[in-house]
Amino acid sequence: MNSLFQNKPEPYDLSNFTILLVEDSEYMQSLILEMLKLFGIGDILRCKDSQEAIDLISITHARKSSRHIDKIDIVLTDWLMPKGSGKELVKWVRHHKVSDIRFLPLIVVSGYTTERLTHETRDLGIHELLVKPVSGKLLASRICSVIDSPRPFIQTQNYFGPDRRRQELTFHGPEKRLRNPHIVERDM
Repeated sequence: MNSLFQNKPEPYDLSNFTILLVEDSEYMQSLILEMLKLFGIGDILRCKDSQEAIDLISITHARKSSRHIDKIDIVLTDWLMPKGSGKELVKWVRHHKVSDIRFLPLIVVSGYTTERLTHETRDLGIHELLVKPVSGKLLASRICSVIDSPRPFIQTQNYFGPDRRRQELTFHGPEKRLRNPHIVERDM
């Protein structure tokens, strides 16, 4: 038998995951919703703009003792929405005083992806960027990237978010990342 099929990885069990989908287009919202259901995501919350998402994240966080949804694992957000942008949501999350909210994995989904937007979203602290139209394979790969390859968070004067470097390079000097497993402060 071919070795490709002998080492087939076990499928993920995403039934305990909660994803917040922030999308103003009903068509895109239903398309992504169906993909997430096919991936086996347990709970999918939906909002049409950043203010609605902020309210829902705040309420969800406040309901820690609920026997229902008590946390959001990943936020998928559109970037351009008429009633509150993805940029507003990302800034609110990354500047929040509550760690559970501040460390939320953020995936931006946008149909207007340019090099400028790529740099802007990265510099605001997102985990992944996905270009519309969305394919199931790419959406799954971005979600798996957040789950399989969690990056340490970096704190500088101008940035808070996941480490933007994705490659392992040999570094000579004091390793500042070992101080705190969640936040790294860098001198700039």
